[in-house]
Amino acid sequence: MTDLAPFHFLARPDGLRLAYRHRQGSGPTIVFLPGYMSDMEGGKAIALDAWAGACGRAMLRLDYSGNGASDGAFTDGTLAIWRDDVLLLIDRLIEGPVVLVGSSMGGWLALLVALTIPERVVGLVGIAAAPDFTEWGFTEAQKTQLRDEGQIVEPTPYGDQPYVTTRAFWESGQANLLLRAPIAIDCPVRLLQGQVDPDVPWSTALDIASALRSSDVQTLLIKDGDHRLSRESDIALLIRAVASLPETS
Repeated sequence: MTDLAPFHFLARPDGLRLAYRHRQGSGPTIVFLPGYMSDMEGGKAIALDAWAGACGRAMLRLDYSGNGASDGAFTDGTLAIWRDDVLLLIDRLIEGPVVLVGSSMGGWLALLVALTIPERVVGLVGIAAAPDFTEWGFTEAQKTQLRDEGQIVEPTPYGDQPYVTTRAFWESGQANLLLRAPIAIDCPVRLLQGQVDPDVPWSTALDIASALRSSDVQTLLIKDGDHRLSRESDIALLIRAVASLPETS
C-alpha cells in the first residue's frame, strides 16, 4: 500500500487544533469529509488516499473539531461549525481547485461547502449523502425531546460509543436545509447510494439530483448496498466515480 500522508494539526483562530493528513500531488485536491461521529481513518478515506497516492493525486483528509484526533468536545460541534472547519482547512492548506467527497453527513457538508466556495469546487461525490437529515431523520417525538431535554443519546451499529445529537446540532441542521429549493451548484456531481441503507432512504439521492442546478449529475443506486458502502466492490465504485470527474469545471 502507498504510504499514508503524514499527520498534522492546524489551529483555528480560537486555538483549537484540527487534525489532518495532506498528500501533495497533481490535479484538483480530493477532500474527504467523514460522516457523523466518524473520522479520517475510516476505510473509505484510507482506500481513497491510497489510490490518490498511487496515481500521484493530491488529497486532504481531516477530522472536524471534537472528532477523531482534533481538539474539542464532540457535543460542542454543529453542522455550521464543522462546515467552517472544512472551509478553514481548504483555505489554509490548498491552492487551486478541489473535489469534495462526502460520506453521509459529510455529503451534506460537501454541498454546503460547494455553495460557499463555488469557484474552488470542480467536482463533488456523495456517498449516501444525507442533506437535511435533521428534518427527515428524526421523529416528532425525538424533535420534542431535543427541544425539551437538549440532546438524544442512541445506540449505533457503527461503533462502540452511542450517537449523541445535541439541540445545537439539530438547530444548525434546520438552519441549513437544502432540499426545499434548488441547490445552486453547477459542478459535476456523482451520487452513490445503497438501496438497503437503513439510515438514508435511497430516494434521497434522487431528491439531491433533482434539486441540483448542475446538468452533469449521475446517480448510482447499488441494489444490495448498505449505508457504509465500504465493501471492496463499493470502494471500487467510489474510486471510479472520483476518477471520472473532469479536472476542471
